[in-house]
Amino acid sequence: MVDVVITGGAGFLGSRLARELLAAGSLDVAGAAPRPLSGLTLIDQAAVPPDLAADERVTVIQGDLGQLLDPAAGGPEILAGAEVVFHLAAAVSGECEADFDLGVRANLRATEALLASCRALGTSPVVVFSSSLAVFGGSEDLPLPEVVDDETRPNPQTSYGAQKAMGEQLLADYTRKGFLRGRALRLVSVSVRPGRPNAAASGFMSGVIREPLAGQHAICPVTPETEVALASPAKAIAGLWCAAAASDQAWGGRSAVNLPALTISLADMATALARIAGPEVSALIDWVPDPEIARMVASWPARVRAERAARLGLTPDPDFDSIIRMHLAESRPGGNGSR
Repeated sequence: MVDVVITGGAGFLGSRLARELLAAGSLDVAGAAPRPLSGLTLIDQAAVPPDLAADERVTVIQGDLGQLLDPAAGGPEILAGAEVVFHLAAAVSGECEADFDLGVRANLRATEALLASCRALGTSPVVVFSSSLAVFGGSEDLPLPEVVDDETRPNPQTSYGAQKAMGEQLLADYTRKGFLRGRALRLVSVSVRPGRPNAAASGFMSGVIREPLAGQHAICPVTPETEVALASPAKAIAGLWCAAAASDQAWGGRSAVNLPALTISLADMATALARIAGPEVSALIDWVPDPEIARMVASWPARVRAERAARLGLTPDPDFDSIIRMHLAESRPGGNGSR
């Protein structure tokens, strides 16, 4: 039997991961044979979707993660019995640039508290940390290479990227000390996300597809020739699942693994949308430059060589047309993703 905790369990990726774990009914942990899922704890400030809250295997804990993990409030008790912890809770990039203190509190202090609570369990749980390609960036003294790989030195150019890089290092040191088994996975921008827009600087990568398909205008804040690295929701979930399931030897060390990505320009994304839904739909994209968002996006790598991930069996999406079709299928009533 396996007990799993997901922080950020009410969010898009957290709730999708929860549904897939519940549907599978089992999880292979760190190279061991699959075992039945006995319990799933979802922690989030927001309310968990009703279908998840209604599942008898699910325990919902609502509140601020840092406060919940305060030793004076019970701290590690909310993680009791957890063999796998997926740490997905975070303030997103745009929020962190607008509110530095929020980013430090949500992305650094809460991560510190989570790792300390996992250590206090004394059971060395597997901790999967959702990091980001935003740990990379270019500066005058350390230019961003055309292609980042597993050996590229992190050089974050945003507060969000800096906080994720610090989280990676904390996780690696807790792993080195044997307090837990850490697996940091650098996610790329996920597109197409369903639902309402969030404050992530990368949110437009979903919005320029999602809103036009719903008959609404969408603003693209970067130029058409801007290239981005992205992955479908299914590929992001596959990466998180693999991080928990891989053996220590297969994972290959304490440093973070880059998720494979599809590199595409915004112009080609719009062309794919026109190909699938018609030019009248892609015409709903309004190209309105936003210098601040463009600056952040330009600081992120657009091309990724993910050799460690490839050895784990992870692959990028084959093309953007397939991503749009996947979104359309999952947006229909009764549609859902698959691992």
